[in-house]
Amino acid sequence: MTETGRHQPALRLTRADLDALPNYVPGRSPADLARELGLAEAIKLASNEVPYGPLPGVVEAVAEAVAGSHRYPDMGVVALRQALAERYGVDADRIATGCGSVALAEHLVRATCLPGDELLYSWRSFEAYPIIAATSGATSVRVPNDAGHGHDLAAMAAAVTDRTRMVLVCNPNNPTGTAVRRAELDRFLDAMPDDVLVVIDEAYREFVTDPEVPDGLTYLDRPNVAVLRTLSKAWGLAGLRIGWLVAAPEVAAAVRKVVTPFSTSMAAQAGALAALAQADEVERRCALVVAERDRVTEALRKFVPDVPDSQANFVWLPLGERAVEFGRACEARGVIVRPFAGDGVRVTIGTPAENDAFLAAAEAALA
Repeated sequence: MTETGRHQPALRLTRADLDALPNYVPGRSPADLARELGLAEAIKLASNEVPYGPLPGVVEAVAEAVAGSHRYPDMGVVALRQALAERYGVDADRIATGCGSVALAEHLVRATCLPGDELLYSWRSFEAYPIIAATSGATSVRVPNDAGHGHDLAAMAAAVTDRTRMVLVCNPNNPTGTAVRRAELDRFLDAMPDDVLVVIDEAYREFVTDPEVPDGLTYLDRPNVAVLRTLSKAWGLAGLRIGWLVAAPEVAAAVRKVVTPFSTSMAAQAGALAALAQADEVERRCALVVAERDRVTEALRKFVPDVPDSQANFVWLPLGERAVEFGRACEARGVIVRPFAGDGVRVTIGTPAENDAFLAAAEAALA
């Protein structure tokens, strides 16, 4: 401190390269928007949540688990890994769990990349990818989406170098909802070097209806393929933060080694086990989302003809420079969507009434 008692400017204590890194943007609070507009409530269609509440039995299972929250959870997540193994027909030693699929993507980068190694992905894709790369010291290699707002797998294959350690394929892609089909994914995987880990991020797999979009788990005979899944979306556990991956046993073991200890909480494990017992209800809810997704897409194409087909629980409006303006116009009418400046707007599928409110706001903004 100086004689006046003021602190001198501090030396820099954090990495300068992070200054250029964008923050991950969470969905805005609907309660805050409602107060701002003087409305009874606002509608949030920005975070790809399902609108139907927790699955039967989840709340009770979580409440029971919380009674023992003075104890650490099972760090090995043995019961949940075994339940996932039985449901999906894989060996438990190929499964790792974490605080959402995004955390597992981060752990995979930590397990594969040293500073200067390359992490390759399509862009625009999941906004956490560049953050994961930067914080891990990896170099981001972004390959532009194709004209249909999806992955250009041929260009991605051409961008692989001897420094590439990991490739992310988001399928269906967030935020555009587009999906890679089997024939093109087969060609892409055939072109990948054996020492490059290809991670198929399937956070929205349960909403896929196109039979030509492959289940990533069918590629596990390839040792350099890993698959990410989550229980946050279709399984309704977004607030508990739990995801899982399947990979070769040595890859899964490496992830379990670098994962933050006890990060799969006791409540998350209990909720996940209860949710997995409700597969029929999940299928029913996904069918409701898909029906609304198709209805919303058809309605939007009257104003934005190039809205792509979505295989997720959201739709993409490729509005380019109008994206932020459109997002503000929707918020002015009490509907929160997710604009990506200069690219487009992602809109989560909600209940029929919520979707009607959004379509009315969209028509007012675009007509």
